[in-house]
Amino acid sequence: MTGAQAPAWGDFTVTSSNPFRVNTLAAAIGALPFLPAVQAQSQDAANADAPRSGGQLAPITVQGEADTPYKAEKSASPKFTAPLVDTPKSVTVIPQEVIENTASTTLTEALRLTPGITFGAGEGGNPLGDRPFIRGYDAQASTFVDGMRDIGATTREIFNIEQVEVTKGPDGAYGGRGGAGGSINLITKAPMAENFTNATLGLGTDNYKRATVDGNWLLGDNMAFRLNAMAHDADVPGRKAVDNSRWGIAPSFTWGLNTPTRITLSYYHLQTDDTPDSGIPFMYGNRVPAGVTAIRPVTVDMDNFYGLANSDFLKNRSDVATARIEHDISSNLTFRNTLRYTASDQRYIWTQPDDSQGNVNDGLVWRRANTRTSGVHTIANQTEIFGKANLGGYEHSFTAGIELSREKADNGTYTITSTLGSRSTNSCGLGAGAPSGYTCTDLYNPNPYDPWTGSIIEGERANHFKTTTKSIYAFDTIKLSERWMTNLGLRVDDYKTRYFNATTDVGRNDTLVNYKLGLIYKPASNGSIYVSYGTSSTPANAFLGQGSESGSLTPGRGGVGPNAAELGPEKNRSLELGTKWNLLDNQLAVNAAVFRIDTTNARVTMPDNTYAMAGNRRINGFEVGFSGNITKAWQVFGGYTFLDSEMRNTGATTDVTKGQEFPNTPKHSASLWSTYSVTSDFSLGGGVFIVGKQYGSNGAVRRYIPGYTRFDAMAAYRINRNVSLQLNLLNLTDKRYFTSTYSTHYAAVGAGRAAILSVNLKY
Repeated sequence: MTGAQAPAWGDFTVTSSNPFRVNTLAAAIGALPFLPAVQAQSQDAANADAPRSGGQLAPITVQGEADTPYKAEKSASPKFTAPLVDTPKSVTVIPQEVIENTASTTLTEALRLTPGITFGAGEGGNPLGDRPFIRGYDAQASTFVDGMRDIGATTREIFNIEQVEVTKGPDGAYGGRGGAGGSINLITKAPMAENFTNATLGLGTDNYKRATVDGNWLLGDNMAFRLNAMAHDADVPGRKAVDNSRWGIAPSFTWGLNTPTRITLSYYHLQTDDTPDSGIPFMYGNRVPAGVTAIRPVTVDMDNFYGLANSDFLKNRSDVATARIEHDISSNLTFRNTLRYTASDQRYIWTQPDDSQGNVNDGLVWRRANTRTSGVHTIANQTEIFGKANLGGYEHSFTAGIELSREKADNGTYTITSTLGSRSTNSCGLGAGAPSGYTCTDLYNPNPYDPWTGSIIEGERANHFKTTTKSIYAFDTIKLSERWMTNLGLRVDDYKTRYFNATTDVGRNDTLVNYKLGLIYKPASNGSIYVSYGTSSTPANAFLGQGSESGSLTPGRGGVGPNAAELGPEKNRSLELGTKWNLLDNQLAVNAAVFRIDTTNARVTMPDNTYAMAGNRRINGFEVGFSGNITKAWQVFGGYTFLDSEMRNTGATTDVTKGQEFPNTPKHSASLWSTYSVTSDFSLGGGVFIVGKQYGSNGAVRRYIPGYTRFDAMAAYRINRNVSLQLNLLNLTDKRYFTSTYSTHYAAVGAGRAAILSVNLKY
């Protein structure tokens, strides 16, 4: 490759091999033998009588009881003012133990444990990274870290995560903009009042190598330092030429552990260097035979890769700095302030197997180059006061807060030129291979190592997105009697957003008012029956150009300009009836709910090519969930979700989409992960993940991917108190399946069978 310009990230280059990632991994692995010595030195320096209560930084219990590690009692967020069993809303907490047992390393892998969540794919200039759909709605911009929005487009890691919390249903009262189907909150690891060092080294098939370290050291009676680090390098099982490499580090320091005033400083850095997977193209393209209304991916070898290893790359970088101050005003009242700065950077050249020109009908694939160079910078401050009080003769558990944030994104593209001209040429009239400059390849036998040559020049990040938000919110759980409780929440956001470049400058200012109402009846102390109503708002520019959004301020296709005056916030409302119980002597949590979500003024494009807030969508659903112990030795985690979605109005004169399902929304999905302790030192586990058929588009001709069932297995053996082994078999039957689809062009392929052996060290 000639003329390529590498990103200015030190050792990161636009090449297919990267010695930096190998050296980083080797360094992390090489450090493992020295961890016991480091730990011993730390313990000698610490007070021998230091408390080992395991108290967390925040006065909120993050994990469940020690003997039920799969079961969580409370959310880590003070916005949830009651235990989960008394919270009138569907909330799934994925604890660290489940994440570790399943060998999950990314957020996407962890979320597969929660039914009702599917994943969308990127396209064109849209970012590549986590794009979860919750109850049929895109939640990419509704991802939070410790309760603060994380808008950057990236693939999120798990190495510094204590647990993952999934809130389902409109939750504008909790998080502000977005959240029509729900939101995701990642709880990070914080310093604790004890000394420990945990390390894991994993080796597996497909060149899998992973090393992690989690160390916590007391530096005095009330000070602690925690360090999490990770290095990961692996090919993707069952896919040619696709690999993932990343490393990260997350130090944190706390003053004032076990005192009324606590100050925590933390930093997080993650750097990834992946080959973006181009998936499998759909049949026909723009030459669909008469009478065909549904199209699936072409039937080819599932390991076919249509990208170009000599030019494709995906590089992400994330940096997060956080300062938190907490003060216990009294035993029942706590003040907390969190200041955070986030910077994320994404660069990629991703070859998409484009089907839009009908080349697949001729056994050819156009390697369309999608490119992106983007940076996101966010500064936010959150001030909260929470606690308990007896007012008016009733018990209150409350939280009130103010949040200020400024988010800015700058996007651009690369210019790519092959030996025969621009990669934008979409015709494969010259055939595959050398005659086309390798911009076209054989549908059935693509070669990812074709000797493509050309130039790659990074362009200016000339498209700018800026959003400023001022928010105030309050939540209260009121105990009316021994049997009745009510849960109330209100949030008001002053939302100001803008898009501008050299020729366009347009913006909006909206006031978003969202609330939640819940009534809880407790027939017994260990259970509840509830009804709740909640709202959310999705304003224009909610994704800041970091995802595929219906309310973008950028000029649209067909000559439609940025008509900002017509882009009022989409409004969503939800009604939910459910029940939650702690069974088997509080060892097992079960829940069930029926719900309806309505979007009444979705943005649509009218027949005259103007915008209108006239769309209507509805989803009815049912779900059950469970987590905890059936017996002392038998643990379970999982659930089932049914989603009946319907497009009710899209504004078209002849609305062929009316009555069709939402994209990326299967009717049925289920998951079950279970472990059984055969002896005190030996345990077996396994999981099954079921996802039904899902469409990627609406219209007269729809793209879809079939449903699938995947099986995983696990075995773990504790050699002694310090060393244990864990073997994970992923996709046990080597099922060939698709995980997601974009509305057109291609479907993403699931990973094939893999085996991972991990050595866990604890001191």
